[in-house]
Amino acid sequence: MIAIIDYGMGNLFSVEKAFVKLGADVVVTSDVKVIAKADKVVLPGVGAFGNCMKNMESSGLIPIIMETAASGKPFLGICLGLQVMFEGSEEAPGVKGLGIFKGIVKKIVAPNLKIPHMGWNSLKMDAKSLLLENLPANPYVYFVHSFHAVPSEENIVTAFALYGEKLTAAVGKNNVQAMQFHPEKSSSVGLKILENFVRL
Repeated sequence: MIAIIDYGMGNLFSVEKAFVKLGADVVVTSDVKVIAKADKVVLPGVGAFGNCMKNMESSGLIPIIMETAASGKPFLGICLGLQVMFEGSEEAPGVKGLGIFKGIVKKIVAPNLKIPHMGWNSLKMDAKSLLLENLPANPYVYFVHSFHAVPSEENIVTAFALYGEKLTAAVGKNNVQAMQFHPEKSSSVGLKILENFVRL
């Protein structure tokens, strides 16, 4: 069973719908006990870093999120769900992130290009990732973001995109994987990525 964490923000329905299309057993929940029993966990997100951390804290979800990350079970962050896995963000100075990954989320620097970075962009694979297996070369995925993670450990970056600068598109370490783009909105490529997660 896959638990999609509901902390009051995010594209929960579209993520759930994508997993259902793949035939996965999935539940959207804020129940700590249900999340703890799940075989895999997804942390989605759309919105602002500060609001996200505040909602997770007030919902009492931070301990189970940290426990899941340390447990070894497959754990996937999507969009803002990737950003909050880092230590902090320029979007919300002084607000601590989860710190699962070392590094800071910074505003995209893309002179003469529109911010947010919104639309289709190709991925460049940086390192081997089980979630990014069996994809076409330079696959196109869908982004909507104004900030991107700048990890302290470059070796956790599994894919990047180019938009004014080199943007972190996906990261991974052991059981914890995360994507800045939206696999649930990325057509057949995104479904393949989620299928790879289901099969982990």
